[in-house]
Amino acid sequence: MRVEHDGVYAVVASQGGLPTHPAWYFNLAANPRVELRDRDRVGTYVAREATGEERRLWWARAAAAFPPYDEYQQKAGRTIPIFVLEPSDSA
Repeated sequence: MRVEHDGVYAVVASQGGLPTHPAWYFNLAANPRVELRDRDRVGTYVAREATGEERRLWWARAAAAFPPYDEYQQKAGRTIPIFVLEPSDSA
């Protein structure tokens, strides 16, 4: 699911609303440097988990892009994590 704002991206660890985080959540938490491809744009990004107001803002953006996220959050029984991916200074 593509969630982008001003060149910054977010990924949502929803796992379809299951009660556990997807495996990639733990991989990203352990190694936050990622390569992201968006159409013809490819770049290196650093991920960090959003919290508080930042998470609420990105959640609203994600749910606008993919409305089922709100349903997933209701059934998950956990706070669904969101990672913000910001461009890395070095490739």
